[in-house]
Amino acid sequence: MDTFARRVREVVVATRSGQLLTYGEVAAEVGRPGAARAVGQVLRRGGPDLPWWRVVTATGRLVPGLEPEHAARLAQEGIACRDGRVVPGRRDDEPGATTAETTAGATAGATAGATAGTAEGRDTAR
Repeated sequence: MDTFARRVREVVVATRSGQLLTYGEVAAEVGRPGAARAVGQVLRRGGPDLPWWRVVTATGRLVPGLEPEHAARLAQEGIACRDGRVVPGRRDDEPGATTAETTAGATAGATAGATAGTAEGRDTAR
């Protein structure tokens, strides 16, 4: 495994349940800003111990073709989704969140509003 892949895995594994990162945030955190697609490739090959579902696009979009599974895993961590995107600022445990909303939702910047704990919100010292 190359250094980039190892560092991506370290960042994603360190992300706590209920937190989200974007592919771009992960790339920047490992010192390769602009390498969001490469982060996606690492996650795609990641294996069962890698919590890939905690990473979404900058617009909150879930993994194409895996939206139901992605949304279900995020719902288990309290993150609401709708229409294939994270719902900005909405958690499943909030009053008014419904099962329909968790089946797959977001707009630009949604991941920051969906949960605290992006790269800026947690200790990233290594």
